[in-house]
This record gives sequence, structure tokens and C-alpha cells, in this order.
Amino acid sequence: MPESTQVTNSENISFHPENFFNQQWKLYEKVLNNNYMGHREIYSVLHSFLVSYFQTPFKMLEFGCGDASFTAHSLLNTRISNYQGIDLSAPALEIAKQNLAAIQCNVTLTKGDFSQLILELPQGEYSKFDFILISFALHHLSLAQKDYFIGQLKNLLAPGGVFILIDVICQEQEDRETYIRRYLDNVYKSWSLLTSLEHSMVEKHISTSDFPETQQTLDKISQKYNFARFECLYQDPLNSTQLLCFYL
Repeated sequence: MPESTQVTNSENISFHPENFFNQQWKLYEKVLNNNYMGHREIYSVLHSFLVSYFQTPFKMLEFGCGDASFTAHSLLNTRISNYQGIDLSAPALEIAKQNLAAIQCNVTLTKGDFSQLILELPQGEYSKFDFILISFALHHLSLAQKDYFIGQLKNLLAPGGVFILIDVICQEQEDRETYIRRYLDNVYKSWSLLTSLEHSMVEKHISTSDFPETQQTLDKISQKYNFARFECLYQDPLNSTQLLCFYL
């Protein structure tokens, strides 16, 4: 994909994942290391799911894989045979290559905008995936873009496959402004090791780039595209993040 590829959200604001990753790597690392977004709990649930759900070798596709650090941990001791990760940041993919080295499977890493690259992925019978993951990335898209994206990725799933979405979620009847205030209240209260500048960087990113949906809205999208079942496997204590399964 060309270097200028961007994701444009519903407010016509451009989000540049590569710039965010490159310029704010230390902040990203601090948030993960201090588990401020609950990655440890979320990916522990994901690991347990993968071990129990896939009893035979499976192929995985991850959109917006970043450095794949938590994904790699969740794949340990599973039956994964093939992993393909897509991300816009070349530096993130270089780190992902190292993080995935411990996983005994075929690894393919692709640089590109996942919202555009989905249209270029082969959709033949032998190109389908058993498991598709997108984590903390879909909320950067508008509702119409999310709807279209989920409809497209269904074509990439093999029979019996599952799409898992890990993302921030609005509560029912909660508008975007209320969600942002609620989320940022917790950031300033609980993300205590961040500096004032880092808090401001997080606030700016969330205020300009977060467009979460409710669980009910995402369930309706799953029904629209005839997924067999929709299930929430994890919800954080603040009900701001969920792990949602779309079963084909």
C-alpha cells in the first residue's frame, strides 16, 4: 500500500497509525507495561479461548497487529499453523517479527492500511482464515466503515471460523462525548505513572480518534451479515473494553 494511506473517521479527521506508533512509542510501551488498558486480562481470556476452541491447526489473520507482543503470548501452546499480520507501521512490524519468532508457525507480515488492504486479500476457498482478530483499532473508523469492514471480513472466514473484536465500547444510551469524559476520568485517576504531557497526549488521541460503538450496535451488525452467533467473552470492570466473538 502507498505510504500516504490513511484511515479517515466520521468527523473527517485523519488518524495516522504510523505517526502515532513512531512518535509515541514510549507512551505506548508505558501504557502496556502498566496494564492500564487491561491487556493482560484480555489476552489471558483470548489464550484460553484459542486453546479450547481450536482442536486442529488453524490459520489466523490479524488486522492492526502493531508489535504483536500480546498476540504472541496468547498464541503460545496453541495449534496455530499460519499467522498473517497487517499494520501500517513498519517499525511495529519489525518488532512483531521478533515477538512472533517463538511461535512455531508460518508468519507473514504485511505493511498497509487494514481498512483498504482487506479488499486486496484473496478470498478463495484455500485463502480463508479460521480466526480473524482486530484489537483496539476498529473504533477509529466511522459506523458505516465498521459495518462495511465486518461485512467484508466475513468473506475471509472459513466455515466454523470466528472473528474476535477487542475494543473500547460505549455503554447503551451513552453518546461519544459522555464516553470520552468517562474514559478520560479513569485515565487521569488511574494511569498514575504518566506525566502531565503524556496525559495530554492520551487525551488528544482519544478526543480526536475514538469513535466506539455499543455492544448492541455491533450485535446488530453481526445479525445483518448472518453470523451464526455473537458473544461477549470479557468485559472490563469499567465496561469500557470488551472481547466480542462473531461466530460464522
